[in-house]
Amino acid sequence: MADLVLRAQRVLLDGELLPAAVTVTNGVITDVGVVDAAAVAPVEIDLPDHTVLLPGFVDTHVHVNEPGTDWEGFRTATAAAAAAGITTIVDMPLDCRPVTTTVAALRTKQAVAEGNCRVEVGFWAGVVPENLDELGSLAAAGVRGFKCFLADSGNPDFGYLTPAQFRVAMSRIAELGSVLLVHAESHRVIAGSAPPHGRRYASFLRSRPDAAEEDAVRLVVDTAAATGARAHIVHVSSANVLAMLADAKRAGIPVTAETCPHYLTFTAEAIPDGGTEFAACPPVREAANRDRLWDGLLDGTLDMVVSDHSPCSPKLKADGDFGQAFGGVSSLQVGPGAVWAHAAQHGFGLPDLSRWMAQQPSALAGFADRGSIAPGLRADLCAFDPAAESPVHTEDLLHRHRISPYDGVTVRGAVLQTWVAGVPVLEKVAA
Repeated sequence: MADLVLRAQRVLLDGELLPAAVTVTNGVITDVGVVDAAAVAPVEIDLPDHTVLLPGFVDTHVHVNEPGTDWEGFRTATAAAAAAGITTIVDMPLDCRPVTTTVAALRTKQAVAEGNCRVEVGFWAGVVPENLDELGSLAAAGVRGFKCFLADSGNPDFGYLTPAQFRVAMSRIAELGSVLLVHAESHRVIAGSAPPHGRRYASFLRSRPDAAEEDAVRLVVDTAAATGARAHIVHVSSANVLAMLADAKRAGIPVTAETCPHYLTFTAEAIPDGGTEFAACPPVREAANRDRLWDGLLDGTLDMVVSDHSPCSPKLKADGDFGQAFGGVSSLQVGPGAVWAHAAQHGFGLPDLSRWMAQQPSALAGFADRGSIAPGLRADLCAFDPAAESPVHTEDLLHRHRISPYDGVTVRGAVLQTWVAGVPVLEKVAA
């Protein structure tokens, strides 16, 4: 006996919006048929005509920061995810205590998450100079892959890799058949740039120039070519690296790349003095650069869009001083809506949005059972109203700390319900 039947006039199936009935049994999609199929289940839902049934979004770049800080927690982060139609997140290994660079630390984090999550949660492990010989044990413990920095992470417990150490790490990743996510900013270039100071955003932007990403991405591409290891560039902010990435892909080098909603939404010219809620590493750049990032999504050089939800307590935004502020954007709940608000203006549709924010992130993290709607896959779904528009009010966000550069920004799309393995979770969300 099926558990649930969802009927909608628009269901995203193989890149097309088609009328269909989706049948769910024990958390798995067991049939996709015509909309008036004679399927029977205890729960049958006819979605309103203005909504679209989409695969649940997958966000592979989320900093939950628990245990050890008061910045964000699994309960609040996954509540925010559910509200955005996100059914799986993958947690980053730093800015928690302990950082996730050992199996013991991973088990600690998993224990904290247990029973506190509205959506599915996976974990990346960190690669630091001290644990290059422990990657195999972390892979065996179930992490989805690995993450490293090529510049100071800002966390003394999570050191960056030198080029020589990075080559060793990539060789180990190749042996494991895993993937290494790389924060691709060059320590050498940043160390040679003037540090940020005061309330001027221009000072912060100059402190992390395009050259820092160019230098680091060149190292990643060359090392991936030499080792055969899969590399993934996180949060591309500089469009100057797109040609390098496109050349690498054409050459068959195993490298993928993501960007983030804030790089596709905001521009350096519009960030006010003292607007440290916009501070991110790497930084939001100029309007012309933003347009080129959209071009990178159009031609497939950029594979996906994920949040890099990197929250902190409000005091760490340093009252507008870019020289002292924590660099991170709080955005998990608004990501799909922010991207969709601009996507249509650039000629994209819902199949593109789902590819960037569900299918491709699922593939990166090795989730073969989600990211699309088809028989045999998990029933991770969301009912999405693509025409709804509303301004973001930070007091409505479910993040632990309601500070975000999206305050007052109009986003597009509303999530009516989110199902994780066929179970509705949005209605259970509590602030």
